[in-house]
Amino acid sequence: MLALSFVLIGGGLLVTAWGLPAAHRLRRPWGAVAALAVLGGVVSALTGVLLAVVPHFFG
Repeated sequence: MLALSFVLIGGGLLVTAWGLPAAHRLRRPWGAVAALAVLGGVVSALTGVLLAVVPHFFG
């Protein structure tokens, strides 16, 4: 479960780091997709942190 939390944290940070500049750079419909990807990345990273800090939170 610890490996899954690190994957969620790393993936969430990567998607957030890609999506923040992309949301401003891309044109109309794709900017909204990038902004939603940022939201998903933040949720993923926070879920990974929660799994790493409180191991049996979802169990």
